[in-house]
Amino acid sequence: MNEEKEIRCVGSSYDDLLAFPRDSRKEAGFQLGKVQAGLDPADWKPFDDVGAGTREIRVRDASGIYRVMYVAKFEEAIYVLHCFQKKAQTTSKLDKSIAGARYRAVVNARKGNK
Repeated sequence: MNEEKEIRCVGSSYDDLLAFPRDSRKEAGFQLGKVQAGLDPADWKPFDDVGAGTREIRVRDASGIYRVMYVAKFEEAIYVLHCFQKKAQTTSKLDKSIAGARYRAVVNARKGNK
């Protein structure tokens, strides 16, 4: 059995995830667990305009629509880039820029560790 990858939250993503309503937080955690086990989440889409290999877990419940952007392509860990409540049909420029900046920070940190 292969080992599960570590989950590393970038920036405020962990605190932002904890701020989700209970049911949405539990669902997001369950879906991240699937990613950790090498499986696809139940509802996701690629988000390569943030960074190559970035995906978005989509969680919907009675209290709203929530997103968890992550990248799992690196061998050492799954990086949770951004967690937020979606308020419009399209993802806001602010949410994309936050995730993009954190993606670049992960890439740059990885280069520095080699």
